Amino acid sequence: MSKLLEGRVAIVTGAGRGIGRAHALELARHGAKVVVNDYGVSLAGEDAGDSPAHQVVAEIEAMGGEAVVNGADVADFDAAAAMVQQAIDTYGGLDILVNNAGFVRDRMLVNTSEEEWDAVIRVHLKGHFAPLRHAGAYWRAESKEGRQRVARVINTSSGAGLQGSIGQATYSAAKAGIAGLTLVAAAEMGRYGVTVNAIAPVAKTRMTEGAFDTSAMALPEDNAPIVAWLASEDAGDVTGRVIEIDGSRLTVENGWSHGPSAVADGRWVATEVGPSLRKLLEEAPVPEPVYGAS
Repeated sequence: MSKLLEGRVAIVTGAGRGIGRAHALELARHGAKVVVNDYGVSLAGEDAGDSPAHQVVAEIEAMGGEAVVNGADVADFDAAAAMVQQAIDTYGGLDILVNNAGFVRDRMLVNTSEEEWDAVIRVHLKGHFAPLRHAGAYWRAESKEGRQRVARVINTSSGAGLQGSIGQATYSAAKAGIAGLTLVAAAEMGRYGVTVNAIAPVAKTRMTEGAFDTSAMALPEDNAPIVAWLASEDAGDVTGRVIEIDGSRLTVENGWSHGPSAVADGRWVATEVGPSLRKLLEEAPVPEPVYGAS
């Protein structure tokens, strides 16, 4: 086993299957002790009756690592707090938080119900906020007590959140929100020794098989080495970044940035906006097309 993460304690949410499972196994291979979180729900967020997290823990233990199961609903504020506390109580601290849990309910925007919107936003966006908030509070307290930890957060955005995706308005909105949350958390938490980054993984999983042609997609395991390095002490100079991973290709996403601008002489007059704005649009880069757009 590698020593890249030796002695470090990690939480991986949604780690029972797919990309999360690959993250948990990879972190353990590099020496981390892992809290394997999985709520045990179906792809649509429904109760599946059991959790595969126990199998992941068994795999980690079989390779000589240490891991424990957590069944929290990561979007439940108190349950997320208890998950963070479980890591601290079991292994004496927390160094790494990998926010990965989520599910999809693909719908065209005009067919999306309020319940579907609320459910997807809750699990993805609140499910990132709640663990991050409680882990961040712990790291702040440790820093103030003179025990600053070399802490790492890796969130999970998506190309759907960065470029948009036809039929995935809710999912895209949630993943875009996660990218924004990552930038703010990185700016606020750096003083406590915490870096916060996000990945935008491209992989064949339960979530993508129903929405896209996955025949040429990368495997979940292709994302895990990047997460392992971002979780290491060596990655301390990297924060506030969103990194797309597509098999062997890494892309640093630029996100929103200020482009061409024009200044009016006083308040803008409505009839003068069109010519000025069209001139700016001609100077600006053409946006990448939304996934699925013809």
